[in-house]
Amino acid sequence: MKNEPNSTRFVFPKWANYLLPVIALGVIGGAFYVPTLVALGASPKATAVGYSPTQPVPYSHELHVGKLGLDCRYCHNTVEQTAFAPLPATQTCMNCHSSVLTQSSKLQPIRDSWQTGLPVKWVKIHNLAQYAYFNHSAHVSHGVGCIECHGRIDQMDQVYQSKPLSMGWCLECHRNPGPHLRPKDQVTNMMWKPSDTGKDPAVLAAELVNEYKIRDPQYMSSCSTCHR
Repeated sequence: MKNEPNSTRFVFPKWANYLLPVIALGVIGGAFYVPTLVALGASPKATAVGYSPTQPVPYSHELHVGKLGLDCRYCHNTVEQTAFAPLPATQTCMNCHSSVLTQSSKLQPIRDSWQTGLPVKWVKIHNLAQYAYFNHSAHVSHGVGCIECHGRIDQMDQVYQSKPLSMGWCLECHRNPGPHLRPKDQVTNMMWKPSDTGKDPAVLAAELVNEYKIRDPQYMSSCSTCHR
């Protein structure tokens, strides 16, 4: 019997023999790479949790908000109407400090700004990626409290980022917004609790979702909601 032609003896080309070790290497490498990537991506260093830069003026939220009871909206005064929550203008600071602690060396940058007209160079702490759209007014006007994203700001002598602000973290709320909502008049109240209303938290959550006409969670978690 004649030998069969080579074209019928081999189904795959010879270089296919090298695929097995390459695939094995990829599987073994992936088993280490994927968990490492996830761990690093979710670590506080990657999400900036704990980030607390030194500011030109040592402003204490623990004092102004926690002890003196200053409302968040006094300084961040457009948070209910616009997407951006501004840092206070020098005029806002001077409303009090033109007569309070007028000789304090810590407040010299405020006085310099008042005299020169140049803004105080505050350092922004909570930074979202430029490709992510976030609207403060949309959240505040729908009963999302400041504490949900900023933590107990009233207990911070020096402000730091307490939440990861990651996509996964945002989606947790968008998929189930009810537990994160509160009456609109309690948005800036850091000590408010659902039990203060005398209602079951689950019942209150459902009522607020209906009252604020929160859209379907499927829409809330779609890509176009935050990436426009």
